[in-house]
Amino acid sequence: MARDPAEEPDGRPPVRLRVQRDGPTLVDGPVTVELDDGATATSDRFRVALCTCRRSRRFPWCDTSHRRRGRG
Repeated sequence: MARDPAEEPDGRPPVRLRVQRDGPTLVDGPVTVELDDGATATSDRFRVALCTCRRSRRFPWCDTSHRRRGRG
């Protein structure tokens, strides 16, 4: 039987990430994010925005700080 290329070997669909040029990375959830210090942040939402500028007061979740201060 041929395997659907959009499906992982365990039958789950692959995780979808959408990278935006001047904004957060959107991830289809639920997700658990492991931070550099070993701590984890979990969200059960259907889609989350991960901060890529590291300016968010809610890091790793985006709070749109990149809009107010510009990228840099």
